[in-house]
Amino acid sequence: MAPDPSFTPTQLSARAAYLLRGNDLGTMTTAAPLLYPHMWSWDAAFVAVGLAPLSVERAVVELDTLLSAQWTNGMIPHIVFANGVDGYFPGPARWACSALAATAPRNRHTSGITQPPVHAIAVQRILDHARRRGRSTRAVAEAFLDRRWDDLVRWHRWLAEQRDQGSRGRITLYHGWESGMDNSPRWDAAYANVIPGAVPEYQREDNNIVTDASQRPSDNEYDRYLWLLEEMKAARYDDELLPKVMSFAVEDVFVSAIFSVACSVLAEIGEEHKRPLADVRELYGWADRFRAGVVETTDERTGAARDYDLRTERFVATETVAQFAPLLCGGLPHDKERALLRLMEGPRFSGHPDLKYSLIPSTSPVSRDFRPREYWRGPVWPVVTWLFSWCFARRGWAERSSMLRREGLRQASDGTFAEYYEPFTGEPLGSMQQSWTAAAVLDWLG
Repeated sequence: MAPDPSFTPTQLSARAAYLLRGNDLGTMTTAAPLLYPHMWSWDAAFVAVGLAPLSVERAVVELDTLLSAQWTNGMIPHIVFANGVDGYFPGPARWACSALAATAPRNRHTSGITQPPVHAIAVQRILDHARRRGRSTRAVAEAFLDRRWDDLVRWHRWLAEQRDQGSRGRITLYHGWESGMDNSPRWDAAYANVIPGAVPEYQREDNNIVTDASQRPSDNEYDRYLWLLEEMKAARYDDELLPKVMSFAVEDVFVSAIFSVACSVLAEIGEEHKRPLADVRELYGWADRFRAGVVETTDERTGAARDYDLRTERFVATETVAQFAPLLCGGLPHDKERALLRLMEGPRFSGHPDLKYSLIPSTSPVSRDFRPREYWRGPVWPVVTWLFSWCFARRGWAERSSMLRREGLRQASDGTFAEYYEPFTGEPLGSMQQSWTAAAVLDWLG
């Protein structure tokens, strides 16, 4: 068997920087040139993390572009469409946000849903890199914070108020796409209860790019995805109506953990940069509330977190990466946290003996839902590895953080910068030249 081609750290860093420049449209970076030719919300945050060691100024432009498409209610939409770029479905016409939603921007085409709130982490990484540069670079980063502080707080307030209307400390999603983990087994039960009506005719674009059907969601799944879009359009994307009319309504424990972390990070930035005390207090309050909300879902024995289906009023336990949400935000009693770490590092996840690299697969290899090539149902996602590595470093778990970084770099050393990887063979899958994979590598090597 031929050895894996692998690049030295210097070569890999140069290739990653070259990829981000190649995917740069000027003021936004495409998530991937063929499959995802627009700007995605959480991709953009990770892209900014990768751009920061190359150019703080360009990283700031990335977040400025995203925030310029923020809705007046505070939502950051999951897609900001690039002008004059086709080749993605559902496109702006299908979402029809500016025609239907009173709070949608009039000068930008966007989708009508949101994505995980990792943006405060990107702001912190930008400020970290700016500190090591000259005065003019620091001034750019600080001017960005002056300009966008209120927008970032408004984004967090929208999530805390409109997506947690019962104040339970968990973010409600009305579409699996909002989780970023589109077809994860986490959503199987909730999607089974979505009965599509007459979905307007459509032509998928993703299968023209990734032609291996085993890597992508099925047409039946797509019917449900698009039916939920029709339900949102019928409600004109109204925050008050969505909880009443949507067939899909799930409290997402992983997004909630990310939100808790993001609120803490933004509050710390606010303290350091002398932002209004009322904002800082509110952010710390949300961080505490959502941390408690995540911990409340956990299994007594293992510490594993569970999503909550609001339509069936049931906790949903799945063997996916989401069950490790409390390891991101903290809050578990010590014994439960140790149990959860043992689960993550044991044979059901990153310690499975057949894994090519000791990384966390999106779904447990021993789960009946596991499919090693299919999107969020088994493959390893470098961006998730980055997120856990970053959170572990923040929590003082230096050894665990550096192990994930080391294994993540070994996986990425093939230089494809794939969207995700087959967990047993290490085969690059999905979209190649994925911006956020290159960004994770640049931050690790930074």
